[in-house]
Amino acid sequence: QVQLVESGGGLVQAGGSLRLSCVASGSIFSINAMGWYRQAPGKQRELVTTITGGHTTSYADSVKGRFTISRDNAKNTVNLQMNSLKPEDTAVYYCFALVSTVADRGRTYRDFWGQGTQVTVSS
Repeated sequence: QVQLVESGGGLVQAGGSLRLSCVASGSIFSINAMGWYRQAPGKQRELVTTITGGHTTSYADSVKGRFTISRDNAKNTVNLQMNSLKPEDTAVYYCFALVSTVADRGRTYRDFWGQGTQVTVSS
């Protein structure tokens, strides 16, 4: 129905930068919020940042001032620019989107997830 595909993860040294991208495709009528979670080994999944269709953003305190989320509504794409990366940012990053499918036609929104992309920050 709806697929989210992430790209841009990798290995970077502390203080470096990475940019993640996520594209949603399929039977999409509209998308409400989009954003990113992350999960480090042995830890619970953590909400990193979200962005609404109107481009209102929110960030976890741990990434404020270092990460920037952006969105292209026309392309159903969300990006995450990560600067000043720290070893504690190491995790699998998951893109999500609250999507109303063509079948739902805006009456219901459900969350869809990407497969995850690994970000590793070395000290």
